[in-house]
Amino acid sequence: MKLSDFDFDLPEDLIATRPARPRSSARLLVAQGDAIRDAIVRDLGDFLRPGDRLVLNDTAVIPARLSGMRRREGPEGVTQAKIEVTLLEPGPEGDWSALVKPLKKVRDGEVIVFGAGLEAEVLARREGQGLLRFNLEGEAFDTALNDAGAMPLPPYIAARRAADAQDRTDYQTVWARHKGAVAAPTASLHFDAELLERLEAMGVTFSHVTLHVGAGTFLPVKVEDVTTHRMHAEWGRVSEAAAAEIAATKAAGGRVIPVGTTALRLIESAAQASGAIAPWEGETDIFIYPGFTFRVADALMTNFHLPKSTLMMLVSALMGQDRIKDIYDHAVENRYRFFSYGDASLLIPD
Repeated sequence: MKLSDFDFDLPEDLIATRPARPRSSARLLVAQGDAIRDAIVRDLGDFLRPGDRLVLNDTAVIPARLSGMRRREGPEGVTQAKIEVTLLEPGPEGDWSALVKPLKKVRDGEVIVFGAGLEAEVLARREGQGLLRFNLEGEAFDTALNDAGAMPLPPYIAARRAADAQDRTDYQTVWARHKGAVAAPTASLHFDAELLERLEAMGVTFSHVTLHVGAGTFLPVKVEDVTTHRMHAEWGRVSEAAAAEIAATKAAGGRVIPVGTTALRLIESAAQASGAIAPWEGETDIFIYPGFTFRVADALMTNFHLPKSTLMMLVSALMGQDRIKDIYDHAVENRYRFFSYGDASLLIPD
């Protein structure tokens, strides 16, 4: 398989920079078997059955993008530089790995001041990232980060506009519970309380799992032979209760439908050891591409993905490469909105 096998032409004006309002008014492309139907997310129940289970990622996005100043005294006097930081993940000692731009403007031991009482010392620089130690921790850190930080919008949105106060709501799911993600599980952004209540009333059930989505989700694939690509790792957890619920649904003949590729990758990671869903916690770097055997997911609700991305490979593994090409051709021709704030698809393999 070549990287070019997962490419397609996408008009730039189809890249969404704001979500649909209300959330469930986004469009929904339903691909089942050989058929494609155009619908609306609020009508999701028309394509589900009593006994189906939706698997929801309850990670919460933190305002991980920070703008600060580095102050330095030297032979030439006092100099300052504006430093942009995007937090990636915390280490075991509470330090954070982060993208620091421009990295060449900071030195080990220097302090970056962000405002709201938040400062960070640069402990080290390696592999294009910085290791930062903040002056606050616990609840004080969370409060200061909330005041000083901005939501870490994906690069293809951030290149078109800056994050604002509305993104604090728009880029967070209604069931967000566990802080730690620096990117949203975007298929979940289409759900509101009314839609959840309607689905529950018709007999659809829900299980919550946690995968802290990292910035690595936006890293491009740089190898032509996609099987040699090395995936980034992300922390996730499938609780005993969630594993039992999912297993019971499959045993009863219901369908397990993850909402988003993050939830799908997590539940498939939890089934790798035994071949069936089981409680699981740890770092997953599972890479799903055509030829993968799905052990848990029966279908997938997901947004439309970037050309030549690992997520295009994932949906191609689920539906087949030729089928996905037809689906994406239909989406482009019918002007569906793409990527994180875009429209959704419900992919049900034959």
